[in-house]
Amino acid sequence: MSVTEQPAPGRVPDPGDGDAAAAALRDRISADSLTTRRDYLRIVATVSGGLAIGGVGVAAGILHRHGDSEKLPEPKKVTDALAPGQSVAFRFPGDEDRALAVRLADGSLVGYSAVCTHLACAVLWREDRGNDGELYCPCHEGVFDARTGEVTAGPPPRPLPRIFLTERPDGSVWAVATARSGEPAREALCRQFLDSRPEMAQQLGCPGAAGATGSGRT
Repeated sequence: MSVTEQPAPGRVPDPGDGDAAAAALRDRISADSLTTRRDYLRIVATVSGGLAIGGVGVAAGILHRHGDSEKLPEPKKVTDALAPGQSVAFRFPGDEDRALAVRLADGSLVGYSAVCTHLACAVLWREDRGNDGELYCPCHEGVFDARTGEVTAGPPPRPLPRIFLTERPDGSVWAVATARSGEPAREALCRQFLDSRPEMAQQLGCPGAAGATGSGRT
């Protein structure tokens, strides 16, 4: 026997147990393969089910949506300053609510929920897309108008909920209120200001506000 034909170190093979060992090995491999396939299918089913339930929940309004609260949120400082062409991510009205503030090229200040209305992926701002840039969800190619929050492409079923921003004399940007997806600005502000800030509701001409004329601005 040459060196290359010598058996590997370890147990000396018994010429009589070759078939039995091979059969046992085949059974073990088959059992392991079946377990692996079952585990894989169980994981896939669990993940797919979770995604489906999440998608249905978002579409049906079961899960939390930005701006759902009837209560006027506490004002929150977003940033010390925001120059044209810049954006900043923040949380508002709650710590779990992702939001985005953008200063457009013409100086306009806009704010939106940063949660896509399709399947709740993160929304980003891309400055290099058009005159105003665009709000973009990379998960499923959803696109929103940066000036209005309206859907311009992809699967999102609703516009982005709006965040109302104000700029103070020192240049700082503050978030002060929210709107539900597609809710008119005046309606959203009246809904939140009527009880919490009646003087503001009156200035807006909100229905039900003392001294309201119904001609409030938006």
